[in-house]
Amino acid sequence: MRVMGSSRPSPLESRPAGPGAAVGVDEDLIRQVVHGFYARARVDPLIGPVFARVPDAEWAAHLAKLCDFWSSVLLATRRFAGRPMQAHAAIPQLAPGHFVRWLELFGETAREVCPPDAAALFVARAEMIAESLQLGLAASRGESPPLRRRT
Repeated sequence: MRVMGSSRPSPLESRPAGPGAAVGVDEDLIRQVVHGFYARARVDPLIGPVFARVPDAEWAAHLAKLCDFWSSVLLATRRFAGRPMQAHAAIPQLAPGHFVRWLELFGETAREVCPPDAAALFVARAEMIAESLQLGLAASRGESPPLRRRT
């Protein structure tokens, strides 16, 4: 779409598509990864109890919010409006082991659902997010930060 009377693209056209577009990530793929991962996570013996905090009646809205989050991260859509650090800080039982398991399940799901380059991007961003959340949680709790995981 062009701005009327101009050969310049509109602001929406010139906005970058985010890193995911270059490796084949689209809204459908994000939905598959998010829904696939949370189907696994909710029944996982270690992290399932953390997700049990969300009542069944609220899961559809929660999944939509998580899809918006990943769309913002990978496609730069800016649809997500939330405070992930505050949400995770409200879960006192979260520990480094939960993040390790989250990353394992998330990586398995991404590799099963996505082409290799897209899966690698999902996993790389998930690792950055997990590290950031763990550092923020440690700081908010007055704890030492967890040791950085080397991949």
